Amino acid sequence: MKYAPWTFVLLTIFFQACKQDGPAKLPTQPVHTDVAFVQDYSIKYGLAGEGITLKNVVSDRNGVIQVFSSAGLLKPFAGSFLYPGTLVVDRTYRPLADKKIKALEVCEHQFVYVDDKAVLSNAWAGELYMPHTLPTVTRFKGNREGFLLSDGQQLEYVKNGKSLWKEKHAENILDMAFDETTATFWLLTANSLQSFSTKDQTLKTVFLGKDLTSFALTGKGKEAVIGTREGYVVIDLTSATQKGERQTKLPWTEITCVRTIGDDLWFGTTRGAFKIRHDGKFDHYASKRWLPSDLVVDIAEGPEGSILILTDQGLGQIVLKKMTLHEKADYFERQVRARHIRHGFNATLGYMKDGSLATGSLEDSDNDGLWTSMYLGAEVFRYAVTKSDDALQNIREATEAMERLYSINDLKGFPSRSFERRGYKYDDKPWRRAGDPEWDWKSTTSSDEAIGHIFAFGVMAELLDDQDLKHRAVTLIDSLMQHVLDNNLYLVDWDGKPTVWGKWNPDYVNQRPFGVGDRKINSSNIIAMLQTAYHFTKKEAYKTKAFELLDKHGYFKNLMYPMSKIGMAAPDADDWSKMLSEAWNHSDDEMYFVGYWGLYRYAFNDTLKTRYKESIIDHWQAERPEKEGAWNIFTALTGTPDFDLNEAVWYLQEYPLDLIHWKVSNEHRRDIERIEPNFRKQTIRDVLPPDELPINRHNANRFDLDGGDDGASEYSAGDIWLLPYWMGRYLGVISAPVEK
Repeated sequence: MKYAPWTFVLLTIFFQACKQDGPAKLPTQPVHTDVAFVQDYSIKYGLAGEGITLKNVVSDRNGVIQVFSSAGLLKPFAGSFLYPGTLVVDRTYRPLADKKIKALEVCEHQFVYVDDKAVLSNAWAGELYMPHTLPTVTRFKGNREGFLLSDGQQLEYVKNGKSLWKEKHAENILDMAFDETTATFWLLTANSLQSFSTKDQTLKTVFLGKDLTSFALTGKGKEAVIGTREGYVVIDLTSATQKGERQTKLPWTEITCVRTIGDDLWFGTTRGAFKIRHDGKFDHYASKRWLPSDLVVDIAEGPEGSILILTDQGLGQIVLKKMTLHEKADYFERQVRARHIRHGFNATLGYMKDGSLATGSLEDSDNDGLWTSMYLGAEVFRYAVTKSDDALQNIREATEAMERLYSINDLKGFPSRSFERRGYKYDDKPWRRAGDPEWDWKSTTSSDEAIGHIFAFGVMAELLDDQDLKHRAVTLIDSLMQHVLDNNLYLVDWDGKPTVWGKWNPDYVNQRPFGVGDRKINSSNIIAMLQTAYHFTKKEAYKTKAFELLDKHGYFKNLMYPMSKIGMAAPDADDWSKMLSEAWNHSDDEMYFVGYWGLYRYAFNDTLKTRYKESIIDHWQAERPEKEGAWNIFTALTGTPDFDLNEAVWYLQEYPLDLIHWKVSNEHRRDIERIEPNFRKQTIRDVLPPDELPINRHNANRFDLDGGDDGASEYSAGDIWLLPYWMGRYLGVISAPVEK
């Protein structure tokens, strides 16, 4: 997700780096060289009991993690990505159980403790033992030579085993830091930042403020970044002056801790944690995708460059792993096969409890055919690039599921939405009894499924070298499109009536005003479908019908209508048109772009292909703010050099490995620029990264800031991620993995 370095090279340079693995490309199209980037994911550890207050977290040079709590020392047990572990009592050093441990720190990368009598450590052969006189000590800082301790108000400085200074402070000490370079201790209260010099053993007030909460030293100890309940301030410690204004344009302003880790500045808040990036923007970690809860208590550097984020409900370890897009694809291939295949369909794992994969069950969907079509297309592209036997077998199994959509009902050429074993109690009206007493099928199929089917069957027929699968794909294309022709450009259901959303007839399409999106999309989709059918069957009926629609019924004008003119229906329009145009329908985007494969790829002639390209790019221009990886890659099929490849790669790199539908909220964020309500439902100026948004398919609005189902489902990467990646590989705009 984060720190994503990517390189773009022209095709001529790319040929020198790796083998071409797609079709011929125009030399002006950019290519992403797939070198490793840093992918982050979270391993979470919850609390083993109730009533435990977590205070801070540290890690030593051995990669051991310890958490100090009201129940004593804790450590993470078990736990891996998507399978949470637990914070349990750390019994590693049994003698520590007899100590009344009051606080925990790391000194020279070793664990150091303070109890009611002394500062001590098990490192350095256990020789560090420095008595003090604050039995209720709560925090301390220092090095092996000396430590400053506080019980909240009293302070004591001990050095080489002796107490050299002790004084009562007027305010409660909230946070402490030690600057090794100047041998200076820094103390924070709710109203001030003070320094304590070990040379003259005096306290000095450096900054006065209000509602201060935590701080960290930066700039090699020359600056202090102080968190408050409303943002943060930067203090020049040399001049004791504030630098600039208080910073409040943040993911959240109620700051609970400030930490420097390497060159990065981290903030914990009551609504997650964030890091300031080098471009001034933020990497925001919130929701159960990343943390046990959003109330952050402490942040620390973890093993192998990970980040430890302690919350009131447990620990989130943000792991940073180098991987290529190809390696990410390998992970997602396994995710799909392990948990998301239902009768060959690409399905959602639902009915989960709090994100536990152990509790999930595969669920059917109205769009089983569509989600499976997109996954099927991804696997075809994968096979075309790699000739993988595994991909070919996945194609066979998905094809079997798709074929059964047509055979499980008695309607010639009519695809069911889904099917399931009889005996499961369905309340939905679309479910019908199949002839086979063991099965039911779902009716009311829509144009979403139809265009998805034609897309997948088309890429199968074009790109596979398995003659049996090619023939089966063409048969399915012909079967569906013959049904459409036989039924006057409608999908006709079991009751002899057109389905609500399966209508391409001019009487329906042209009844909508030009500015209503259904007129444009239905025209675009049906021409793409008829072109695909003609391309692979060579049946003149499909070509004849397509030109009749284009010329006689104005479908060419419909599909070329500028996207910028799509909007709400006029006040005098019919009610159905008004309903269709209340706001932009992002499911339409999915149908458009999936259909563009057949519209452009199988155009009847070069003149149409050139005009179709104009329409596709016009649509893409409207979609650019969403940075939708799939739409950018689909646009690349036209050969245009400008299709925002960098944003497509950003989408692929930033998409989280965790596809559980956690509840995510961003409405509270202060770092995003909101814009006026609009027809396209764009809510903010710049779209947030995918890993800071709810998990959604391509038919969702990427400007929706909130969403999720509290971890009740896990989505499949088959349609969400694998389709744009493998299409990009096939089109040659994403390279095979390259060693840097």
